[in-house]
Amino acid sequence: MSDPIIQAQSLHTYYGASHILRGIDFAVARGETIGLMGRNGMGKSTLLKTLMGIVPPRSGEVRIQGRLMNNRPIFEVAQLGIAYVPEGRGIFGNLSVKENLVMAARVGKARSDGPRGKAAANWTYERILDTFPRLQERLNHGGQQLSGGEQQMLTIGRALMTNPDVLILDEATEGLAPLIARDIWRICSLIKDSGISAIIVDKNWRHVTQITDRNVILVKGEIAYEGSSEQLRQNPSVLAQHLGV
Repeated sequence: MSDPIIQAQSLHTYYGASHILRGIDFAVARGETIGLMGRNGMGKSTLLKTLMGIVPPRSGEVRIQGRLMNNRPIFEVAQLGIAYVPEGRGIFGNLSVKENLVMAARVGKARSDGPRGKAAANWTYERILDTFPRLQERLNHGGQQLSGGEQQMLTIGRALMTNPDVLILDEATEGLAPLIARDIWRICSLIKDSGISAIIVDKNWRHVTQITDRNVILVKGEIAYEGSSEQLRQNPSVLAQHLGV
């Protein structure tokens, strides 16, 4: 893979004495959307937190935009263009929807990796509101007043306001009503079309593989499968063995 945005090699990550990631190699190319799959407790969230610098690896290395990030502050990872939407969402409940969005705003840079090579537009405040009409209706509501689905939209919108190179979504639609989940998948497609790279974690493999270019399945902290979305859909035995579907 030439010029990856994220490149991790031989990652071994622990929680205390518990060995979670076991020699993971993982990379994200420009404009690539990856599905990260696996049953609960297989290391998906730990891998994301290791890439972000939240949980440092005991060995191995993480490079962002070619820079070695081991033991670097988390804010430096964000400054290099990596936006993280955690499973718990992490919105500021005492701030309004508008304040949550505006506080994250960062001027975008010229991007030439949009669909069909066209220059991709920046994610401005106005574009976020066009993409998330529910948020536009609730601009003055506090974050704690929103439903779970609206909070997820706000967290994604806030991440996009940083105009990232890579957007990481941990449990994109977990616990959301079907109609709200459908809207999140629509937004994921728009993000892909905008030229932003993405890592998506979600249990709904059917929706994930409709969007992703490539998929990685973790089993007990190791990569058990890696392949294109088409290859994964054509291998029901892999889905049954590693995902139980």
